[in-house]
Amino acid sequence: MMEEPRERLCAYGRWAAELGLVVGTSGNLSVREGDLVAVTPSGVALDRLTPADCPVVDLAGYLVEGDRQPSSETPMHLAVYAETDAAAIVHTHATFSTVVASTLTELPPIHYNILLLGGPVRVAEYATYGTPELAANVRAALAGGRRAALLASHGAVTIGADLEQAFEATRLLEWLCEVYVRARAVGEPRVLSEAELAAVVERALNPPAFPRREPPSPAR
Repeated sequence: MMEEPRERLCAYGRWAAELGLVVGTSGNLSVREGDLVAVTPSGVALDRLTPADCPVVDLAGYLVEGDRQPSSETPMHLAVYAETDAAAIVHTHATFSTVVASTLTELPPIHYNILLLGGPVRVAEYATYGTPELAANVRAALAGGRRAALLASHGAVTIGADLEQAFEATRLLEWLCEVYVRARAVGEPRVLSEAELAAVVERALNPPAFPRREPPSPAR
């Protein structure tokens, strides 16, 4: 059941560990197909997963297939699936994301690429991991079309139409957080205004058309 999604969970779990986005058994990933969700298990390092390790649950949280228990953060994954169009979720404890999540209430738009995440990244209020309270806080932080949220004193969550998109959102979020932290070491980071962000959107929607140079006529 869901063999291919479970294989992808293992592949991206290994990549997350290689990039230092997770340490040990921290972090979890999931993929949704219809009414079923394949999720990484509790208590297994992401770089040591096999497809058989990854349980499958339904949207109500009942175990459908697998011998291992789903991640303790499965309620958060299911809450996000219930409220968004996501088909994949990545949750990490990446260093710079966690630093920002431990100090701010929102990651401001210090770079226009934050628009790829839906805008300034909100920090969900702190709640104990694996609880309905944390699930509700993350769901609220993702409201309004956001593709990423930070979790206060915890880590980060990103969503996507597939696991590749969700994972790339995680990499982008970690980069943005690192830029912010390093900028603060130099001075106060410059925050882009709404007008400047709107201009970026307009530019993306209406890119310039470069004229094609015609090759010179052959000599006679």
